[in-house]
Amino acid sequence: MSARVLGEKARRAEAIGYSTYVLSDHLLNTFAPNVALASIATATETLRIGHLVLNNDLRHPAVLHQELASLDVLSEGRLEIGIGAGWNEPEYAASGIPFSPVPVRVSRLEESIAVLKGLFGDEKLSFTGTHYTITAMDGRPTPLQKPHPPFLIGGGGKRVLGLAGREAQIVGFAPRIGAKVGGFRSCTFEATREKIGWVKDAAGSRFDQIELQTYPAFRPASVTDEPRKAAEDLLAKINQREPSGLTVEELLDSPHVFIGTVGQLVEKFTRLRDELGISNVMVGSGMDEFAPVVERLAGR
Repeated sequence: MSARVLGEKARRAEAIGYSTYVLSDHLLNTFAPNVALASIATATETLRIGHLVLNNDLRHPAVLHQELASLDVLSEGRLEIGIGAGWNEPEYAASGIPFSPVPVRVSRLEESIAVLKGLFGDEKLSFTGTHYTITAMDGRPTPLQKPHPPFLIGGGGKRVLGLAGREAQIVGFAPRIGAKVGGFRSCTFEATREKIGWVKDAAGSRFDQIELQTYPAFRPASVTDEPRKAAEDLLAKINQREPSGLTVEELLDSPHVFIGTVGQLVEKFTRLRDELGISNVMVGSGMDEFAPVVERLAGR
């Protein structure tokens, strides 16, 4: 895909009414996200740009700060910083980057966020942590958004969601599929409600200022006149890999599964907002397919 084609796709998203264009961050089979987002910013006028999500282990925060601040200036203040602790072990193995245990990766992420926020500030930053040391560094360029571009931090575990509650402006929820704790049941409506409780406890008085986000975990979102059949087929494929213990009803109800008619999806997204407070939904690759849903939800 050329910059021209990527720009055309981004302009189409902007015209439909999507608010943000996000890119993933992997070393294998994808563009470098910050380079591609700069191209998208050039091609659009109001569309926000962001990540879902940057792998903190791939960049030193002092270097990442310069890239992110540059993106915010170049996009005229449209950047959202999605960042996580890293999870895709094959790309660590291929690149030779050590794949540390979860607590170490999360600890690095905590320090990285502190460094980034410090460098976005007006004063020189000195920071001494377990993983990073910064000495009287003046963060430049200065981002347009104050005090910094919004951070999106997401995950499915209590520690990461607690960090998100304390530090993020946008909190993304992920199921803990394959984890020792949670598994497929972590994608249910009630499991998501529990995760929101973890965020709320960590956020305290700032919880009402946090935007909550979710995304499709098992397959791209899809508009269909036969949602139950599509869900049955999806559940069968899931159970072939590993017994999930989920029912079709639980799958259709999940905040991580978006299958239905336009009307059903409008109803579901409205319910996610009204009952869970989730107002930010990523639909994945179905941009044109979801245009009628976006149109129906505009201004609601």
